[in-house]
Amino acid sequence: MNSYIQEVVEPVQKILISWFKDNGRDLPWRKAYDPYCIWISEIMLQQTQMDRGVEYYTRWMNRFPDIAAVAEAQEDEILKLWEGLGYYARARNLHAAAKQLMAEHEGVMPCNPKELLSLPGIGPYTAGAISSIACNTDISAVDANVIRVYSRIFDIDTPVKESKTKKNIENIAIQLLPAGQARVFNQALMDFGGMICRPRQPLCGECPISSLCRANSRGTVEDRPILDKAKKTLVIEMATGMVEEEGRLFIQQRKSDDIWGGLWEFPGGRLEDGEAAEEAVVREYREETGFTVTVCKKITTVTHFYTRYKVILHCFSCKLGSRSPLPELTAAQQYKWVFPEEIKAYGFPAGHRKLLEYIDANCPELLNDPCR
Repeated sequence: MNSYIQEVVEPVQKILISWFKDNGRDLPWRKAYDPYCIWISEIMLQQTQMDRGVEYYTRWMNRFPDIAAVAEAQEDEILKLWEGLGYYARARNLHAAAKQLMAEHEGVMPCNPKELLSLPGIGPYTAGAISSIACNTDISAVDANVIRVYSRIFDIDTPVKESKTKKNIENIAIQLLPAGQARVFNQALMDFGGMICRPRQPLCGECPISSLCRANSRGTVEDRPILDKAKKTLVIEMATGMVEEEGRLFIQQRKSDDIWGGLWEFPGGRLEDGEAAEEAVVREYREETGFTVTVCKKITTVTHFYTRYKVILHCFSCKLGSRSPLPELTAAQQYKWVFPEEIKAYGFPAGHRKLLEYIDANCPELLNDPCR
């Protein structure tokens, strides 16, 4: 392996840099290479498709042009702008990191990898990406794209999550990094992995380094990288319900340390064994708020995915049994009664957001009277 690395290091560097100059993606955070912009883009692109990431990035920058603006914002607004990207811990970490940067770095994003690693939500890859791309520091940034490219070039036949294999790929990345050109080379690897050396149906016929790729010559491209076996998707059935009183809808905010912490929702939860969805709504309202409700009708069922979970959410309109007392919250940190026109100002997890999108497109009158 070491001898082959030495054999291909120079041609791989030259070919990828040349390819990137002609084919690199035109992305908004590449205009000035500001460390703050690179940071936001890297966090947003975790578990997010590129086109979607650009859309959210543009909207974010229009509202938060600098670190100070992020630090001064309320968490509700941060989460609302993040709504739809999922993995909301990323947004909360951004908020916490911005406050730390204001307190410790006068609102300036550092380029030193060790200082970057001290910030919430920044691990080795993100620190390497920010430092190398924003400041051209000679440091590698090994993400899934880089792992895939190197696994194929060197035909690595061991699972990439094994510690020995990870260390091997990290060493390859260090040896192939051209001095003084980390910015362009690391971005070239990322774009090349996303556009040519793709996870599925790689464009080997268009690949400028195919003659140097051992997996290509050995016919193992589709088998690289070697990943762990896919875990079985777990199906979870849940139910939620909307209630209205005097023209306002009841919503509650999830506890900060809970999954989707800080987001708003209509009360609800997981179906128990043998329980009908309608029964679950009534029980969950009683357990989470102390309210007694009856189900008026079913609105829709929405499905969404979280990593290896498939969540089926049954959505109902409900009626309070009597004029509501003050809720006794057990699953939330606060509640509000909001008018329909106010609902879009709050950030909701995927299932509830899909419910609101369905109502907006098909039956907007339900926001004024769920039991109509």
